[in-house]
Amino acid sequence: MRIVLQRVSEASVTIEGKVKGAIGWGFLILLGIEAEDNQTDIDWLCGKIARMRVFSDDEGKMNRSLEDIGGEVLVISQFTLHASTKKGNRPSYIKAAPPEVAIPLYEAFLKTLEQTTGKPVASGAFGADMKVALINDGPVTLTIDTKNRE
Repeated sequence: MRIVLQRVSEASVTIEGKVKGAIGWGFLILLGIEAEDNQTDIDWLCGKIARMRVFSDDEGKMNRSLEDIGGEVLVISQFTLHASTKKGNRPSYIKAAPPEVAIPLYEAFLKTLEQTTGKPVASGAFGADMKVALINDGPVTLTIDTKNRE
């Protein structure tokens, strides 16, 4: 499981001209899922997201977490995070989980993140053509991959 986490002052996702999800201060998360990902990956990643200290404290140091600031989260499914660009100029997505595997994991991720943060999590729609808008605060952008946790 791989994410791109962006600290935002606001973010939204629009599908077919209608806003599906919108947040204020918090994280926009692009989530890529591989076929071998499981609940252990989800649990670890959701804990990491909730406790990631990238929000400024009173001294201006990145020392506060999402939990500390009461921030919000918007999650967007993003199979292209597992693109392979080694050969040629057309990316291969063979490592990305197929929908029958990815959708249940995506839904479990949303549920677990809500439980971990104690707040509702806004989201896009799996497989939809989405328009994502954000104001990256900082900018702060991190990549986290559950395969690199040890």
